[in-house]
Amino acid sequence: MEGGWSPRGGVFLCLTVSLLLPGRGDTFTINCSGFNQRGVDPAAFQAVFDRKAFRPVINYSVPTHVNISFTLSAILEVDAQLQLLTSFLWMNLIWDNPFISWNPEECVGLNKLTVSAEKLWLPDIFIVESMDVDQTPSGLTAYVNSEGRIRYDKPMRVTSICNLDIFYFPFDQQNCTFTFSSFLYSVDSMLLGTDKEVGEITDTSRNVIRTQGEWELLGINKATPKMSVGGNLYDQITFFVAIRRRPSLYIINLLVPSGFLVAIDALSFYLPAESENRAPFKITLLLGYNVFLLMMNDLLPSSGTPLISVYFALCLSLMVLSLLETVLITYLLHLATTQPPPMPRWLHSLLLLCTCPRKCCPTAPHRGDQGLGLTPTQLPGLKEPVELVGKAPGPREAALTGASGGTGAQQEQEAQKQRRVELWVQFSHMMDTLLFRLYLLFMASSILTVVGLWNT
Repeated sequence: MEGGWSPRGGVFLCLTVSLLLPGRGDTFTINCSGFNQRGVDPAAFQAVFDRKAFRPVINYSVPTHVNISFTLSAILEVDAQLQLLTSFLWMNLIWDNPFISWNPEECVGLNKLTVSAEKLWLPDIFIVESMDVDQTPSGLTAYVNSEGRIRYDKPMRVTSICNLDIFYFPFDQQNCTFTFSSFLYSVDSMLLGTDKEVGEITDTSRNVIRTQGEWELLGINKATPKMSVGGNLYDQITFFVAIRRRPSLYIINLLVPSGFLVAIDALSFYLPAESENRAPFKITLLLGYNVFLLMMNDLLPSSGTPLISVYFALCLSLMVLSLLETVLITYLLHLATTQPPPMPRWLHSLLLLCTCPRKCCPTAPHRGDQGLGLTPTQLPGLKEPVELVGKAPGPREAALTGASGGTGAQQEQEAQKQRRVELWVQFSHMMDTLLFRLYLLFMASSILTVVGLWNT
């Protein structure tokens, strides 16, 4: 008959209805006769195994309640560039199957047994953030008790998306999420819950975790959002996993050597300004710091701009400024000992202010006389006048000079030049001290700012 049921279709419909409807006599108690002789009789569970393609409920209007928990047993890798977290989880699923039940007293006291997971209906729970193919090993088993409660433990190596913030590296904390949901079943067919408190999940994960590497587990929190796709509403459980980086490796290999190099650069200011070793020493330190940064570059995140990169750039800038300051002081001393120009009046007044008894510069003499016409021994680090501008003429040389037609004007000119040398050398020492103090102030404020940001 056109439009009628074929015999084959009718047989298939009857078979489907027979699988969905209750068993004989509306009872689902498994007959466990013969358990003591041949172990567990497979025939007793055959009716349950035949129903594995269908959600195990008596009334399809009632959703299946699936309880989800997990144990974080290892944090394998955190990729800051790809924003990925690789971890190892033991996912635990618990649900009820009303078609499984038996009387333990009739079944030699058997309360629980293991059944191959391939023989049972399994909820299609997945992790939303997962970016890798499920690598769950095959041949897993599930625990089934006499009341039909099924417990299924599933080991998983999960590579998931995690929004990583590396600004505070290496003192950073990351918050990653594991969102468990169902592919197929909406809230009308499946509801998700937890059989453990998040505190218990956190404690279990801390006790089980084996890797004592770069990351440590801080805590786990939970939320239960709903996801709407089209006209369907899906239940979800989101676990927020907080992890913290162990910074000891980076402190020893990055921060401590960098701090030593910057401290040595600051101490190099105590080398005499007239010494020819200060500038080469600072250049060597600067080159060494660049080599250090190149060698330690693999320990730094390859993406983003963490605070530690700002700290290294700041230290490098301080060392460059220190070298420029040395170049400036060297130039001033060279100018003072070769062809010192007349000192401007405002600069002469400033120098007088700094060399008064209540002086502001420690390198200035304790007293001023003759308009800062200081003796050579009062200038720290200054060479003898004979080495700078020529030896001052003695009485015998003056007599010889006068005999050869010299006049007192030349002596006065030499004396004025000597005073200019003294003024410019003293000004150079004053600038050296002032710039050194500014260097220390800027270095201290910058480092304290960076440390304060790390502590927040």
